[in-house]
This record gives sequence, C-alpha cells and structure tokens, in this order.
Amino acid sequence: MDILWILWILPTALAVEETLMDSTTATAELGWTVYPTSGSSENSWEEVSGYDEGMNTIRTYQVCNVFESNQNNWVRTKYIRRRGAQRIHVEMKFSVRDCSSIPGVPGSCKETFNLYYYESDSDTASKSSPPWMENPWIKVDTIAADESFSQVDLGGRVMKINTEIRSFGPVSRNGFYLAFQDYGGCMSLIAVRVYYRKCAAVVRNGAMFGETLAGAESTSLVLARGVCIPNGEEVDVPIKLYCNGDGEWMVPIGRCMCKAGHEPMDNGTICKACQTGSFKPSQGDESCIQCPINSRTTSEGAINCVCRNGYYRADSDPLQMPCTTIPSAPQTVISSVNETSLMLEWRPPRESGGREDVVYNIICKSCGGGGGRSGCTRCGDNVQYSPRQLGLTDNRVHISDLLAHTQYTFEVQAVNGVSDQSPYSPQYSSVNITTNQAAPSAVSIMHQVSRTVDSITLSWSQPDQPNGVILDYELQYYDKELSEYNATVLRSQTNTAVIRGLKSGAIYVFTVRARTVAGFGRYSGKMYFQTMTEAEYNSSIQEKLPLIVGSAAAGLVFLIAVVVIVIVCNRRGFERADSEYTDKLQHYTSGHRMKIYIDPFTYEDPNEAVREFAKEIDNSCVKIEQVIGAGEFGEVCSGNLRLPGKREMFVAIKTLKSGYTEKQRRDFLSEASIMGQFDHPNVIHLEGVVTKNSPVMIVTEFMENGSLDSFLRQNDGQFTVIQLVGMLRGIASGMKYLSDMNYVHRDLAARNILVNSNLVCKVSDFGLSRFLEDDTSDPTYTSALGGKIPIRWTAPEAIQYRKFTNASDVWSYGIVMWEVMSYGERPYWDMTNQDVINAIEQDYRLPPPMDCPSALHQLMLDCWQKDRNNRPKFSQIVNNLDKMIRNPNSLKAMTPLSSGVHLPLLDRSVPDFSSFSTVDEWLDAIKMGQYKDNFANANFNSFDVVSQMTMEDILRVGVTLAGHQKKILNSVQMMRAQMNQIQSVEV
Repeated sequence: MDILWILWILPTALAVEETLMDSTTATAELGWTVYPTSGSSENSWEEVSGYDEGMNTIRTYQVCNVFESNQNNWVRTKYIRRRGAQRIHVEMKFSVRDCSSIPGVPGSCKETFNLYYYESDSDTASKSSPPWMENPWIKVDTIAADESFSQVDLGGRVMKINTEIRSFGPVSRNGFYLAFQDYGGCMSLIAVRVYYRKCAAVVRNGAMFGETLAGAESTSLVLARGVCIPNGEEVDVPIKLYCNGDGEWMVPIGRCMCKAGHEPMDNGTICKACQTGSFKPSQGDESCIQCPINSRTTSEGAINCVCRNGYYRADSDPLQMPCTTIPSAPQTVISSVNETSLMLEWRPPRESGGREDVVYNIICKSCGGGGGRSGCTRCGDNVQYSPRQLGLTDNRVHISDLLAHTQYTFEVQAVNGVSDQSPYSPQYSSVNITTNQAAPSAVSIMHQVSRTVDSITLSWSQPDQPNGVILDYELQYYDKELSEYNATVLRSQTNTAVIRGLKSGAIYVFTVRARTVAGFGRYSGKMYFQTMTEAEYNSSIQEKLPLIVGSAAAGLVFLIAVVVIVIVCNRRGFERADSEYTDKLQHYTSGHRMKIYIDPFTYEDPNEAVREFAKEIDNSCVKIEQVIGAGEFGEVCSGNLRLPGKREMFVAIKTLKSGYTEKQRRDFLSEASIMGQFDHPNVIHLEGVVTKNSPVMIVTEFMENGSLDSFLRQNDGQFTVIQLVGMLRGIASGMKYLSDMNYVHRDLAARNILVNSNLVCKVSDFGLSRFLEDDTSDPTYTSALGGKIPIRWTAPEAIQYRKFTNASDVWSYGIVMWEVMSYGERPYWDMTNQDVINAIEQDYRLPPPMDCPSALHQLMLDCWQKDRNNRPKFSQIVNNLDKMIRNPNSLKAMTPLSSGVHLPLLDRSVPDFSSFSTVDEWLDAIKMGQYKDNFANANFNSFDVVSQMTMEDILRVGVTLAGHQKKILNSVQMMRAQMNQIQSVEV
C-alpha cells in the first residue's frame, strides 16, 4: 500500500498517452477490411509483411495503382473502443513513391491519402457498411508526405518513412473505426498507433490530483479538484488544476498547507507531525520550532507547549515566548504621612518572574482605632490615589482624602502579566500608618437661593470629608470687575449666608471653605452670581401690583399688606429659605419671570423674529478653530468670539451648510429666535447670529463637557450623590424659568442638557428636534396625529393626544432624573417603543437606579403621575431639591433592593440571575460585559462562586473603576439575596 501511495504522489510534468491500438504489436495478420475487395478487377490495399525503422518485422498495407484513373481504394481498421477518451490521436508512419519517378505515369497520380473515422456503439461494420464514402465517414485530414522516395536498388526499394499525427474529437460513442483512402497513389502504410492523452497523477501545491483525461478539443481545459495531502488544510479557495488538450497540468488555483502541529517534508509532498519537544502554532509552510524555556509538549503534533508547574503564559504572550511566573513582593516600603495624605515608596521586587511588565496595586484597609488586621475593612471610594490605585508603573504613589486620626494598612502588591493566571494571591509588602488631624475637604457645590438689588442669599453643601466637627464657614466674595485682592470675607455658622450691601446689577465671584479645630479646608471652586438691577426690580414690582389688585375683593386689604411687607423685606435683604412669601417674591422679582415666550413661527416674516431676539454679529469677530460635530443643517464647531470692547471668549458655533433652501435657513435660525428670548444661568446662552455673510452661523456659549448623557457614561460612578443632586437642581431651575415664560420644551432629555467645566447643567435644543427625522441615537415613535415623539421621555397624554404642556415636561424631567442617577443608562433598556407605551399604560414605572436615595426616586414617581394635574410644578421640584441639599442626611436612605419576584415596578436594572444560564450572560445584562475574560481567568465562572465575591475579589479580577466596582458588588449582593430567598422557599 505504501509503494502504491508513493507512486501516486510522484510529481511529473509529462503527459500520459494511453494506446488504444498499435499495428506494430500485431503477431498475426491485421485483417483490416479493404475496398475494393482483393481479387476484383481493380487493385486495392494489400496487407504484406515489412520492416520498421529498426528493421523489425511488421504488418503493413500498401497500394500502387497509378496507371489507372479514378482510384477509390479504402482500408478500414477493426473496431477500436475509446475507453472514455474524448479526443483521439492517430500516429501514422508511411512512405510514398514520387510520381515523377515512375515512367509513363498519368497525371492522375497522387502522393497523398485521406484519413476518416466513423463512430459506433458496437462492432457492427461489414464489407459494405458503413458505405465507402465520405458521408457517413467523417474526414479528419488529407495526409501528405514530407518526403517521398524514387530510387530502387538491387535489394529493393529505398523508402523514406514519414510520420504524421492527427487528432479528432469529440467522440462520444463506445468506439470507432479508422479508414484510409487512396485515390491514385503509390504508398505503404507502415504503422498506425491510436491513443489518447491524460494528465498524470501529481502532487502540486500541497494537494493530490488523480489522472485526468484531456478534453475533447485541443484547446480544452478539464477542471480537476485536488485533495489536500494527509494533515494538510486548504488555505482559502478550493484547490484546482486544469488538464489541457496535450495532457499537461496548468493554471493552478489555491493551495494546501500543513496544518498546525505539522511541517512540510519532501518538497511539500508530506506533512509530518512535530516531534516531541517541538510545536507549530498555525498552518503554513514553516517548520516546527523547539519549545521555549519552562514549557514542554506531551505528544507529537503539538500546536503549543504547555507551561511547567508554577509557570504561566499571558493571553497576549506569543507562543514562542518562554513561560514566566509571578513576581516576588516589593521591597522596602517607606511611608510618609502628612495629616490625611500619605506618600508610599518602595523598591522593585527581587524577582520579576522573567517578565518586564511588572506593575503595582495598592490595597487600602482602614483599621479604625483598634489596630490589628483582623478588624480592618476595605477603604471607601473617597480615598484618592495619584496617579492611580492599580497598575502603577512607578514605585511611588500619593494617597489623599484619608480620615483623620485613623489607622490604616496599605498593601503594595507586585503583579505582572501572568499574575491573574496564578491560583495564588499576588505577593505584597505592607505598612501600617496612622493619619493626623486634618482640615476638612473642599465644599463641592454652591447655590443661589434668592437675590435682590443689593443682596444675594447662598447655600452650600457640607464637605464630603469634614474630618471633624465643622465650626463655621468662611465665605469670600468680590466684584467680578475688580481684583480678587479686594475680596470681602464673611463668616457663617451654618451652610447658608445672606450677603448684603452689594451693587445693583453687578456680578460677584464667591468661594467658600469650612473650618474645624484643625484649621480651614480648601476653598471651593469659583461661582458667579448677579444682583438685580433697579430696572428689573421696579419692573417686577409694577408687574406684580396689577395681579394683586385684580384678586378677590374680600382679600384686597390683606394682599396690599403682603405686598408692602414683601417690598420692605426685599429692600432690607430679609431672607427666609422656606418662606412662602419669599418664594412668591422670587417668582415676581427675578426680572424675567413674567416675560412671555413668543413663538417665532407666529411672525409673518420669520427673519423679523431673528432680528428682534438675536443680536447680529459681524463675521470678522468669529474665528472657527475646529469642527467638533455635525448637526442637521451643517457642522458644529468650536472657536473664539471677540466683540469690540470685550474680552475674547471661547464659543460653540453652528453653521448652515451651503446650498440650503429658504425653509432650511428659516428652521435653522428659529432656534436662535427661541434661544435669544432666554436669559438664565441654567439655560444655554445665545451670543448672537451671523446672517449677513456666509456661512450663516449661530454662536452660543461653549460647554466643555458636552451632552449630559455621554458625560455621565464617561464618568460612571465618579460623583457623589450631592453632586448629582446639584446637577438635577440646575436643570430643574432652568426648566422652572422656561415654564414661567410659558415655554414647553417637548424634548427634555439628558442628551439635550449641556455641561460646562464647572459641572453646571444647562437646558438646550429648543424646539429644533421637532423638525428632525428619526435616527438610531434617538428612537422615536410616530403618533397617530403625526410627527416624531421621543417615546421614552414623553408623557402618555403627549404620546396619545399630542398634548404637550409644562406638566409633560415634568414627566420628561423625571426621566432625566433617572438618567442622571443611573449615569446615562438608557431608559427602559432594550424594550421596544410599543412595549414602553404598554408598560406605562399598565402603571409600570422605572425602578430606582443603583444607590439612588429613596427621596429622589419618590420625586421621580411624583413626576410620573398618570394624571398630569397631580404632577409637581418645576418650582416645587426646585424647592424640594434645595431642601435635600441643605439636609444631606435626607439623601442617605436608600431604596431597598428588590427580591426580583413579583416586582411592583418594571425593574431591569438589577436582573434576576436565575434567568441567565452563564456568568457571561449575567455580566452582559448588568452592562459589565467587558469583564468576561477577567471573571473567567480568575475562575469566577459559576453563580455560586460569584455570589460570594467581596470587594477584594472584584479588585483582584481587575475592575478598577469605582462605579463599575459598585455596580458589580451591588449586583452580587442582589444575587446573594435571591439565592437566600430561593433556599428559604425550598426549605
């Protein structure tokens, strides 16, 4: 069998000829049929013995009847079976007497003869059938001699033998006859060989091709498909060769290569398995390579080498790289404590494990006042690490925001690329420290409660880390037009202050810091607040008096008294945060509250609205720096605006693309006509428009952090609750201002809130979205009354009846609250729009996001009241949020985790783990799918194991973002609670 296989694969470029008939091999008379038959009055072909070129005896046919005209002498071979051949080749050896050498020969003498063939499925020919004529015989060719003979010596004729080859096809029947016609010549048919050609079996391009018959035509190419040699694999396209009419292989297509674990031998005709101790990782023509250091193979044909015990290979390591091990512990950890901050330094480990990717992780444990590791717990998210906590490349780290007078243990772990492969925890060195007394941290946010012409009332949150009892606060303020060296300092025992004696209509800069027995903390960031102008104050009073006079007659005297009291209180700067009269006064004296929004589309000439509400800017004052996005009508850019007499400022610029229609220009500028009517710190500010030059532009203030939804997703888990509430308060304040102007937004969503560098949130996108088409980033639903509606943010009455009011904006604000507290999660997750509509109709509501205070979720549910008359007003929402900010303890009560069974709310934020078959599916459901490999590599591959995870385990898995750590830990706790409930039910 081995011998036969070797013969099979022997490569050859020569064609193979298979003989069907050879007259020279006959050992007796050929017995071909002649016409006319022998013995007639006419001479015909005659079978005689002769000699070939090697003087071997052979049987030949000859004819020489040149002295009579009209010769028609035929000789027909016996039946020849074609054996599958489609094209037949005939090799003829013959001699021809030169007519001119024959004395007295007539002009009818010929020196040529004709070759014919006739196909038949069986041997049925007779002496008279088929008839001796060209039809039904098929003529192949007239055969002429290259050389003829003329001399005759005593020993006989001196012949010159000619050899001619002719071919014909296609033939399709079982066999055929050949016939040779003489029509007046003197010649001898010495030998006839009939054969066909085929391409030989060959190994080409790593594939085996069997013998293949040539095609029916001389130009035919017969397709042959190859089979990869043992342990070979196709590379890309199927393996092909073509057999041409001459029996030669040509036009190779595709190839086979030795598969992984095998190398080519004997010019690519064999794929041999790699020997023990060597491997080949992929298919190809490469040879096997020796196993790298600290690895081995267990059998032949290996595709990789297995690391020896205690050595590992990282996923990113090439298979040719030696196996490595984990590093030893860092050496000589030195700590330097400064109040509540710490500098740690250390020396690299003695052994790196054979790798160059050693990094360091810092594990912080707070040990309270008792000392000892048994009483230590993981530090909270408030501890800050610079440059970072995990994956440090330098051998030092600065740690801050620790608690004062607290004992800590810090572990410095050394890890490398294979540490997560090891079943053992990373090697570490530890150090114990105790922090000193420290000043409080900075105040994070400040709010304006109210203002008059000469006073401003402010409130602020307590520092995230007071580091002791807050003794008082120091407020520093100064006129924005003056230097901060002229700042005034004010002390307050509480987190509110009334600043009096201010200039009318002036902008003041405020900062605040807290003080404990350890001293002052850092100042907060600068905040800007403006007093009212006299004109604003007088206008508000004039607008208020007719409203009061028009009240019921029975209360006239009382209302006048109220007005007088309010005026006096405002003049004297008297402030009470929770006073009903103060709230009303704010409503009427804010300077813009009674101004009514005017829809620019009510103008007969919309350009008139632009001229009235938007300031025209000379295009020379606008300098576009770079394109930062694309809008419906053109590009969105950033750049600079320098107006005469004012400082240069950074701005956002929307441009109208060239080739616009008049309707597109009108729709584009309508946003400026709307925006130009608003003036509020939580509403995006319009600087002006460029309409007299090209391109047409809308210029607004620049918001560094972009849209709120993407900003939150990029900073998942990075803000405190009080910071998030501060953002919500700003949005609510902006919406209160818009609702007081009778403006209905219709598309309030986190994507339409912009955030600046000070985390101030501002409402944007005024009405423009109503003219946009649907897209994948903002799925909408076409209502029965027409138009596009953002279903997930829209109140049910607006979806069903197109009833848009301030109350429907309140519903949308509740969705925005949910987006903020979930750090940009998509409302209703992957539900379809129709599913959302059905769920709301059945009184299902979104559940509280993870770590959402119950007070905030209750406010969301109030915004989602089915009856719009029961929803709170934006003024009530602002007051509610202000109370939460003034009393941070109200935000500590969390909504309890649900068991996941018979939920009263549509809770998909913390899914029931039992609905998933694998840990990977569970990670996808909680939006943590990027950690699948981390969990698998650390062997957290079952729910039983995952449910027991601690924060230390989550850190070890490689989850470094605080928000992601919290989300996974909460989901693990939910899983544990669900498991306990299932077990209790089973018991």
